[in-house]
Amino acid sequence: METRERDPGRVRAGVLPVAGSAGRAIAPAHRLPDFAALLGARLAGWAATEVAPGRLFPWLPVAFGLGIVLYFTAEREPALWAAGAAFAAAAAAVIATRRHGGVAVALGFAALAAGFLAAGVRAQKVDAPVLRKPLWGATLTGFVERREERERSDRIVVRIHTMEGRGLAAPHPTRVRVAVRKGTAPPVGAFVAMKARLSPPLAPMRPGGYDFARDLYFQGIGAVGFALGRISVSAPPVTPDFSLRAVAAIDRLRSAIDARIRASVPGDSGAIASALITGQRDAISRRVNDAMYVSSLAHVLSISGYHMAVVVGVVFVGLRAVLALVPGLALRRPIKSYAAAAALLAAAFYLVLSGAEVATRRAFVMTAIVLVGVIAGRRALTLRTLSIAAFAVMLLSPEAVVHPSFQMSFAATLALVAAYEHGLPWMASGGKTALGARLALWGAREIFGLLVASLVAGFATTLFAAYHFHRLAPYGVVANLLVMPVVSAFVMPMGLAALAALPFGFDGPLWRAMGYGIDWMTGAAVWVADLPGAVGRVAAFGTGPLLVGTLGLVLLALLRSPLRWSGAAVLALAVGLMAAVQKPDALIAADGGAIAVRGADGRLAVARAAKTSFAVREWLSADADARAPDSAEVLRGVSCDPAGCVARLADGTAVALAKTVEAFADDCARAALIVARREPPPGCRATVIGRDTLRRYGALALYRTGAGWAIVPAREKNLDRPWASADPALASVELPRIGTGTTAREPSPPSSRATPAGNSPAELSGTSPDKSGTDPAVTPDATPLPDDLDADD
Repeated sequence: METRERDPGRVRAGVLPVAGSAGRAIAPAHRLPDFAALLGARLAGWAATEVAPGRLFPWLPVAFGLGIVLYFTAEREPALWAAGAAFAAAAAAVIATRRHGGVAVALGFAALAAGFLAAGVRAQKVDAPVLRKPLWGATLTGFVERREERERSDRIVVRIHTMEGRGLAAPHPTRVRVAVRKGTAPPVGAFVAMKARLSPPLAPMRPGGYDFARDLYFQGIGAVGFALGRISVSAPPVTPDFSLRAVAAIDRLRSAIDARIRASVPGDSGAIASALITGQRDAISRRVNDAMYVSSLAHVLSISGYHMAVVVGVVFVGLRAVLALVPGLALRRPIKSYAAAAALLAAAFYLVLSGAEVATRRAFVMTAIVLVGVIAGRRALTLRTLSIAAFAVMLLSPEAVVHPSFQMSFAATLALVAAYEHGLPWMASGGKTALGARLALWGAREIFGLLVASLVAGFATTLFAAYHFHRLAPYGVVANLLVMPVVSAFVMPMGLAALAALPFGFDGPLWRAMGYGIDWMTGAAVWVADLPGAVGRVAAFGTGPLLVGTLGLVLLALLRSPLRWSGAAVLALAVGLMAAVQKPDALIAADGGAIAVRGADGRLAVARAAKTSFAVREWLSADADARAPDSAEVLRGVSCDPAGCVARLADGTAVALAKTVEAFADDCARAALIVARREPPPGCRATVIGRDTLRRYGALALYRTGAGWAIVPAREKNLDRPWASADPALASVELPRIGTGTTAREPSPPSSRATPAGNSPAELSGTSPDKSGTDPAVTPDATPLPDDLDADD
């Protein structure tokens, strides 16, 4: 064999000499071009790896989703013909470059244009009238399309047949969502008549906050509110259509299963058992629900890939084992394909039974692709499977892209698939390696796999949890290690066995056994949630850091060469952008019913003229503040009397919330800023933010600047979308200019805004406990409570 003599003065190709090392040459300056050429060649090789055949396909759904995001960032509704023309042009570019290297770029633009077009088509398809002004005594009739059981009240969605009310403009909404007294919700498919207090869908609680109105628009819901008085059920004047009859039949099945579960397993354990089988998780108490989120176990409550995998696995393995007992079938028939087909039918049934949410649809599409591959005798490609699932979900529901469920579900799945493909070979090969065989004997591979899955999924969803919910779960890995083995090996199998035994009447003991496992899960969740530091709080940040962080995650997951570590640098940039976000110095609710002012201690002090716990809770959460919205501590630093409230910034600047006309006498002379629902008197020295300004711009965030204030509205001046249409009557309303001439005023005398004796700050601010003995969610004088305005709406 020929050997080469090693010359210590020579440097092998691809290896750079180390300066200062003995026996190695130091690269002189004239060798730097060689280094650049070597680096360029290495980068070119890595880039060639990334654009190899089949490697670019997972980027197409990324471009498709980006097109959907671009659609939602437009100030005005894009013309459908323009979106179609852009897609046609991109498709033509693909055809023109199909034999050239530029076809990849053309495909990317085509996917982006297709996403933009899909969102526009979806908006046109679901377009329906939206209520623009509150309707205090609407009389409506219609069919119940959906029924939800909540902790404090029930909720129904009514497809309107007739709708009347004073001041109701035509055309009226075709669907409304109404809160009703707990236990009084009519069944799905019933024809009802009622009186209701209705309001437009909820706008963002703060600039950059979640847009509930947009979410409800794509559900076809044009108004929300609560029932007044009795709901009557009668025979329908028209025959319900097939879709409504099908939905009613499915709801009856889900309700019957839910009733059997709740009869056998009471309390939160029964509610969680029902959530795992039927997808109806609204009856879980707030305490347990919060504990599940804090402990990073909320994914158990949302039927997704994990639940679908358990259902399919049990059916596939069980049926294949039974068929294998028949030698004639096992030797002559493709029993593996038979078992896969049965598992596919079971997955479809589970999809319908569980309510077909975004995560469940995504899981079903992925599972169906895998099972079809098994039936056809082909191996499914994991990233390709995830890409097809993403395309399917985004085509059917483009609006899901901006929903936290879609983002967290796909982020976790993408990270898990990428970790499996890039990760530990001995995990993928099982017992085929010596290390894998030894660890498998002790079950360490499964334990370590669960640990890795928890860490990877938790890391991937951290960005989105911080953006939407402003909190982290530091002990999520601990909770998942305690709970997931029990859920996988006991809770879910018991639930499936009970479901199979239900028609025969033997389901009761199995539901109770399932409840014992759920008791362990909730106990672990509460224990973890009560640990010191169990809730990591993050201040709100904008879409910029979110998009940058998402890019970093995608680079880490989709790239195979060392270029993927550029994703870590992008994620670090996103963290830096998050940390640099400035907190607002004042916040104003969209209805003018509450203000929050940052005091000398750096925390928000809240003054309110109405029950606005939901808005205040959102403000505190976005400020990384753990205080409860109704606690007396939130009111500290605020002086109130029946006429209004005053709070002060760190520099002593007074900000007033005027409840009555009489409040202007003091506030106009002493405050720099007044928030009022009434017109101020002529000559008022203070800047007044009134009802028209808030109706035009929504909630406001104010920031102190050298020249005064910078005001950021929740609704931009030129915004005019179907779910947030502009009011022509308010087109001339401008944001006020607030200077510094009225800052740092002398404190007002205590008597002008002192709390009268015998009245607590909570009573004066409208947050005292309800003493009427009725449910505040459905009384005529109440506004919708947080229970009816959860973030998952």
